[in-house]
Amino acid sequence: MRVIAYGRLRDYWTRHPEAQIGLLHWYARMLEGDWKTTLEIVNGIGGAKALNGERVRFAIHGGGCRLIASFDFQRGIAYVKFLGSHAEYDRVDALTIAQF
Repeated sequence: MRVIAYGRLRDYWTRHPEAQIGLLHWYARMLEGDWKTTLEIVNGIGGAKALNGERVRFAIHGGGCRLIASFDFQRGIAYVKFLGSHAEYDRVDALTIAQF
């Protein structure tokens, strides 16, 4: 699966180095996965929660960081829609946020 917004991940861990390992792990899991549904993602990745049929929220770095990705399963693309702290996540609408 291709990931759109790798640069955003890098920018985030530059400002928050404690999240780098978790974000790199998430990125590697996305690249190696041949995900077809949000249920497959939730069953295959700990800390993932399906928000709807195309969006999944991921807990990164022990839950201190949240990442929302939208998936186009037919094209094999994951779009990073939000990346921030748990407190920032609590202030956004996870179903509509398009931070990037």
